[in-house]
Amino acid sequence: MTDFLMATYNRLPVQFERGEGVWLWDGDGKRYLDALSGIAVCGLGHAHPAVQRALCEQAGRLIHTSNLYGIGLQQQLGEQLAKLANMERVFFSNSGAEANEAAIKIARLYGHQRGVESPTIIVMEGSFHGRTMATLSATGNRKVQAGFEPLVKGFVRVPYNDLESIRTLAESRSDIVALLVEPIQGEGGINLPDEEYLPQLREICDARQWLLMLDEIQTGMGRSGRWFCHQHSGIVPDVMTLAKGLGNGVPIGACLAAGPAASVFTPGSHGSTFGGNPLACAAASAVVETLRSERLPERAEQLGARLLAAFADALQGVEGVEEIRGEGLLLGIELDRPCAPLVQQALAQGLLINVTAESVIRLLPPLVMRDEEADWLVTTLTALIRQFLTAKAA
Repeated sequence: MTDFLMATYNRLPVQFERGEGVWLWDGDGKRYLDALSGIAVCGLGHAHPAVQRALCEQAGRLIHTSNLYGIGLQQQLGEQLAKLANMERVFFSNSGAEANEAAIKIARLYGHQRGVESPTIIVMEGSFHGRTMATLSATGNRKVQAGFEPLVKGFVRVPYNDLESIRTLAESRSDIVALLVEPIQGEGGINLPDEEYLPQLREICDARQWLLMLDEIQTGMGRSGRWFCHQHSGIVPDVMTLAKGLGNGVPIGACLAAGPAASVFTPGSHGSTFGGNPLACAAASAVVETLRSERLPERAEQLGARLLAAFADALQGVEGVEEIRGEGLLLGIELDRPCAPLVQQALAQGLLINVTAESVIRLLPPLVMRDEEADWLVTTLTALIRQFLTAKAA
């Protein structure tokens, strides 16, 4: 069969026909537990009735008008998110990369308004911020960037979770205007910083009048056990980006801002044809209300702790398991060797997982996962890990 799609993905040999909760079914009727949630997208699981209802009702009323006109649902969603995050204003886009583009543009405008000729943003090694030219330039992964040179200028990179390197830059450069960082690195391997990292970044940015910009595209919308991951640290950023779990599969991104950053954009300085249209906002509002009414951020915290403890117990003393780490339902199991074959092996057992940073099994299960489903995940995956490590050792 001729493939008319560009070869941008190494797709697994499966196509899904329907889903419900944490489960997906292929065309042959085989069932799979989705422990990846479409890469942290389907926090409410598949075919959630609240999202389905919102989409059907809104599609029958109005899908799109454009941002030439007022959009009541956009105002409503903006208010919901701003109040949850203790921020002031929101720009809606169609994806996380676009949300990060908006953040980068805010930082540059902010810098120029302060008289900085070439505004520079500090970014982190091991980060991932998207695949547009600016966001892949900000990303700390050479594989993502390779072949797309020349990259966009205006970024300087430091190691993640290294405050001293940032302090050194602060003393040596006058062109820095912002700092862009993930509260937990997702694509980088579920890397958690030290407890004081974000609060200290907040202090450095305040002292230097830099914007603290947090990429919460993978960590936000309840996944970490709080509405937004930075809330574990008791801070508020100047700019925060969201996407993934915001629409539960409906494409929508958001760039939130507070303080001086909230008033940087003016009419004509940025825009999006589809961004924040009625259909996407209806779905996202349904997601927000469901997360709130079902107390799913709290559920993520409880279930994440259950899973971490269960994996630690089941894999205790297993040679080749380097570390089990996570926050809420962002979980990583790091092995001492590359483990990409585990993805196919898990698929054969009816389990969807992901391997990132070559040797980290990444788990991002839906927030609606039940205890018995979590237990099945632990039993199935730990057996696969033991089998994989034993076979490699032999």
